[in-house]
Amino acid sequence: MRWCDLSCEHASFPQTGAVDGSGSCRTFAALHCARLNRLVHKNGPCQCEAELSREPDGKNQGSPR
Repeated sequence: MRWCDLSCEHASFPQTGAVDGSGSCRTFAALHCARLNRLVHKNGPCQCEAELSREPDGKNQGSPR
């Protein structure tokens, strides 16, 4: 399982004030994911993996075959 943190090539700091409006420090609860083009929870499970494992036809690519 991958985790969303700044070691990911798709992760970056959110724009100033995008999370809490202060822009005063780098204490934040979200990262910007360039792959998903949205904010995601920092240090949570990778949202890309979660979204890619779900297919419209109900198959789960992440399950053993």
